Amino acid sequence: MAGEPQEDCLFCKIVAGTIPATIVRQTETTIAFRDINPQAPTHVLIIPKAHYENVAALAAADPGLTADVVREAQAVADEEKLDSHRLVFNTGSGAGQTVWHVHGHVLGGRGLEWPPG
Repeated sequence: MAGEPQEDCLFCKIVAGTIPATIVRQTETTIAFRDINPQAPTHVLIIPKAHYENVAALAAADPGLTADVVREAQAVADEEKLDSHRLVFNTGSGAGQTVWHVHGHVLGGRGLEWPPG
């Protein structure tokens, strides 16, 4: 069921504390932690504590929680002292989503070319 923890979800296990992560911020509704395979000097993932498969599902079900995730992404960028950054949500395997729990990537600390990918 959407919003409920999933036993086989890596990020739900991080939320539960059964898998360690380098947490940089945490609120009542979100957790931000460093990516284990960083693609930039700053690469932090922001996830809602509730399980939703992707950002579209999250936005449809809980716009307020979607706003929490985006607000925390900016807070991470501020704390990391990034003068510019990119916030990326991959949706679907063709876009590079490998964990089926919505997560935003805060990337910064180097030039980010456009178009990406």
